[in-house]
Amino acid sequence: MIQTIKKAFFALALVAAVSGAGQANAATLINGAGATFPYPLYSKWFTEYAKVDKSVKFNYQSIGSGGGIKQITAQTVDFGASDKFLSDAELKGAPGKLIHIPTVMGAVVVTYNLPGVPSGIKLNSEDVANIYLGKITKWNDPRIADDNKGVNLPAKPIIVVHRSDGSGTTSIFTDYLSGVNAEWKSRVGTGAAVKWPVGLGGKGNEGVAGQIKTTPYSIGYVELAYAFENKLPYASLKNKAGVFVAPSIKSTSAAAAGAVKNMPADYRISLVNQPGKDAYPVVGFTWLLVYEKQKDAAKGKHMVEFLNWAMTRGQKMAAPMLYAPLPESVVKMVQKTIKTIK
Repeated sequence: MIQTIKKAFFALALVAAVSGAGQANAATLINGAGATFPYPLYSKWFTEYAKVDKSVKFNYQSIGSGGGIKQITAQTVDFGASDKFLSDAELKGAPGKLIHIPTVMGAVVVTYNLPGVPSGIKLNSEDVANIYLGKITKWNDPRIADDNKGVNLPAKPIIVVHRSDGSGTTSIFTDYLSGVNAEWKSRVGTGAAVKWPVGLGGKGNEGVAGQIKTTPYSIGYVELAYAFENKLPYASLKNKAGVFVAPSIKSTSAAAAGAVKNMPADYRISLVNQPGKDAYPVVGFTWLLVYEKQKDAAKGKHMVEFLNWAMTRGQKMAAPMLYAPLPESVVKMVQKTIKTIK
């Protein structure tokens, strides 16, 4: 399904590019690049928005958050997209004031390929960290089996899969691991790209999902929509309250409930390991990165109109595609921020 959406989107872009000269000249093309995490939803948004405003076309490259940050900093695109918020140093390195616009929230799920074992195995946070540290190497390790009574876990080596590119999904996942495991925090740390102790690399959420789907006894992490569309099972993770929680719209929203009460004005906030028995522990915002002062006034006007649409009609499309819409309080904040873009 993901590939179908992707092909459909690129077909739309191709049609826009080769359509009649008069129409092509009339349309304003807005280019963006970045996160694969929200790509299924953004593809839907851009397709639907083209029906609302036929004078603008969006071209989005799903290349990973690292690539999106590089391109918007270099001003080779009109907007970037990232699941990792920029550091103070990264913001200072930009040629103008970059604004983070949160669009939706998503869950990073631990997915796996275990023949004969259904969805919903339970993993506590320490075990996830130890798998990625290479300290738990077999599926039937007692530390995993203890939380999965009655599940016939195979005595097979765990094949670890991670992202090979600069990734906001990785930033969320490693932020989670750093918060639950002291060795991970000191030895590997948090970032869009880290030095992985073990494992195979896949490019983009698509690449990791593909690796898991074709590699028996593997484990990896992807945004929930990618697991669902690829029919991959995913684990219930033990949260900060000690409860095993499955990823869902409800548990993603529960993770944000407390954090957004103290939402900073620049929206740079982590949603991982939030308190609450219903909170899924690996959750993040995904942001669009836009310059407050637009180089092209016409494009800037279209961008503002699109962002306002994304905060209203666009939010209603999030849940059906397994992303959590923004809390209403955050939507109101963002609408005020959008007004500052000129």
